[in-house]
Amino acid sequence: MTILLFVMLGVFVFMMFRRNKKTQQQQTELQSKFGPGVEVMTSFGLFGRIVEIDEEENKVLLELSPGNTATVHRQAVTKIVEPVVAAEEPTVVPDDASALTAGAADSPANDTLRNDSTLRNDNTLRNGSTLRNETPDETLRRLNDEGKKDS
Repeated sequence: MTILLFVMLGVFVFMMFRRNKKTQQQQTELQSKFGPGVEVMTSFGLFGRIVEIDEEENKVLLELSPGNTATVHRQAVTKIVEPVVAAEEPTVVPDDASALTAGAADSPANDTLRNDSTLRNDNTLRNGSTLRNETPDETLRRLNDEGKKDS
């Protein structure tokens, strides 16, 4: 029974040392990628670009924004920030062929609606009003009137 206890303790200590070694290896790999111009994040959430690294005193000079710099300990820099690649916007396919004609810009079916009403086939909204461009004041007035009818 005591042998099993010592074996479990030995496995626990081994796993602890292994984890520390792995963490140190990752930190060393990260530190080797540091250089001027690299975008980084510190352990306390500060984002910046490395301007200068002082190897003797383990300090890193970060440029937070143009003209603003901060000096942090080298170990406080914990992550290299990868530039965000903008995703391509998906191609919008129209529901009907009217958008493919030359006069598609004038088509009332392509007007955007400023409320949740859906467009019926005869270019009237579900609530009975006809489709037209409204000014913001008209939209507010209409929405206020609809709210009074509902209550």
